[in-house]
Amino acid sequence: MTGPVEPGGAVASEPGPDAGEELTHLRADGSAHMVDVSAKPVTARSATAAGMVALSAAAVRALREGAVPKGDALSVARIAGIQAVKRTPDLIPLCHPIAVHAVEVDLRVVDDGVEIATTVRTADRTGIEMEALTGVCGAALALIDMVKAVDRGARITDVRVVAKSGGRSGDWREPRP
Repeated sequence: MTGPVEPGGAVASEPGPDAGEELTHLRADGSAHMVDVSAKPVTARSATAAGMVALSAAAVRALREGAVPKGDALSVARIAGIQAVKRTPDLIPLCHPIAVHAVEVDLRVVDDGVEIATTVRTADRTGIEMEALTGVCGAALALIDMVKAVDRGARITDVRVVAKSGGRSGDWREPRP
């Protein structure tokens, strides 16, 4: 459902999670544009995303034994995840460049692969969920690159936001199954 046209040609939408703020990425003619967040207050925000790289038993064994032919796969993946967070607006066209104040990329080797969790923190005018998701994906892609000689069937699964805090919509956590 759409509403009246706002300054700059944006169409107001039904209130979403940030009730009272009419944000949309579509203009009246349907073309995409970057939302103006300049009037929003700066608030402390955090987001955590998670995902999985499913691996063969041989790849898991190589990671656990430190025997990946390309070297320290987990360290490379961690650094790639941090770099990916910082490059998010270069990859996601309508994502605002925001100050990244902290990034944590955690990788845990489990029996069926590697679990990845990325937490990103800022104090800015818009959320940081896309940065957390991009961090997980960057880490996962680097991990696959590092282990592909051992496991050509590695795959990225279950990438999602699991928690966020801050901003007008407040805190949210993925419901537990």
